[in-house]
Amino acid sequence: MQEKYSPAEVEQSAQQHWSASNAFKTVENDPRFPKGKYYACSMLPYPSGKLHMGHVRNYTINDMLARQLRMKGYNVLMPMGWDAFGLPAENAAIAYKKSPAEWTYANIEDMKSQMQPLGLAFDWSREVATCDPEYYRWNQWLFLKMLEKGIAYKKTQIVNWDPIDQTVLANEQVIDGRGWRSGAIVEKREIPGYYFGITQYAEELLSSIDQLDGWPDQVRTMQRNWIGKSEGVRFAFSHDIKDESGALVQDGKMYVFTTRPDTIMGVTFCAVAAEHPLATVAAKNNTKLAAFIEECKAGGTTEAELATKEKEGVPTGLFVTHPLTGEQVEVWVGNYVLMTYGDGAVMGVPAHDERDFAFAKKYGIAIKQVVAVEGESFTTDAWAEWYGDKQKCVTVNSGKYDGLNYKAAVDAVAADLAAKGVGEKKTTWRLRDWGISRQRYWGTPIPII
Repeated sequence: MQEKYSPAEVEQSAQQHWSASNAFKTVENDPRFPKGKYYACSMLPYPSGKLHMGHVRNYTINDMLARQLRMKGYNVLMPMGWDAFGLPAENAAIAYKKSPAEWTYANIEDMKSQMQPLGLAFDWSREVATCDPEYYRWNQWLFLKMLEKGIAYKKTQIVNWDPIDQTVLANEQVIDGRGWRSGAIVEKREIPGYYFGITQYAEELLSSIDQLDGWPDQVRTMQRNWIGKSEGVRFAFSHDIKDESGALVQDGKMYVFTTRPDTIMGVTFCAVAAEHPLATVAAKNNTKLAAFIEECKAGGTTEAELATKEKEGVPTGLFVTHPLTGEQVEVWVGNYVLMTYGDGAVMGVPAHDERDFAFAKKYGIAIKQVVAVEGESFTTDAWAEWYGDKQKCVTVNSGKYDGLNYKAAVDAVAADLAAKGVGEKKTTWRLRDWGISRQRYWGTPIPII
């Protein structure tokens, strides 16, 4: 035994032995490991060119797990690879006047040379790089299979567009109306792209949350809210508004969805998103409205941002017809309405929705009470929590629906709208289909080259 411990010599000797004996190479049905297979894969690193302490920490934790399991008799596979596609590589390649492939593979070699001396128990014989055609061909194969099954599909939709990075951003990547990476003011654009139909599995996802044993209640609640199941009625306000070609806009029907159809007799205005076809028609000869629409398009794009934002709107001068009363209802463009949620239009019931109440007070829109709670007095002076009650309320000032509780009123209104052919009960979800057409060049070619 050496009198003085020399870590460098010991480490070098150990690693030479591991390398010569292929100590971490995983072999199928290896008799040395009677307890069977165990897959221990850490998140693959992005090849930025340099390791940092976060890499060392994460891979050391997994390394300890893999070694312990091997000693317990498991045939452990701990692979390593490189999550190599992405916009940062493309931008860096542009900056250094190199191809993304050249930049990426050089970084992979550099990071591998930094990683190997750590002595981690990776099976390097199974190394992968996601930018390798032999790897991403399976991404394409999976995509085409999903396309065949209708899980993947193509559509045109309003998206968040970063004008500097020239790419689409998720809502979570828009911070205070700016791109999280570039800092550019995000624009809303209508462009075609491919999507995964994850909303097809919304009910299954929601019900499965109850099976997540050991998950904190707060996290499970967040997941339920993210999926966001809402039951209500989708119905149309009719109109005779035409576009430049002389055709009725959206066939003369402006659809909305509401979870409070019991308050339909209290509608005093409607609001549409800046990108809604009615807003486009109205802005043609209205410079104030056109400027407001452009302002809305440059604003925040997430529900969280809109919840804290001052609610603003501009009247369009257009009117739609109430489906049950026949009254004319003015249409506004509101900065709080998102085209990507529902039909991009909402009914305004100021007496029983706090947001609508503040909006109506700000712009002098009528407030009509159509729900009452015994022992409570209604006033338009200030919002009270019971105005939005669904548990103890009954309908008032609602003609044939007077005296009904929430459920009875919903059923009655839904039945009448269905009889007129303009509405039906519906379940909607906050969950949205997943947009996957986001890379510019340096990404898996979708659907195929």
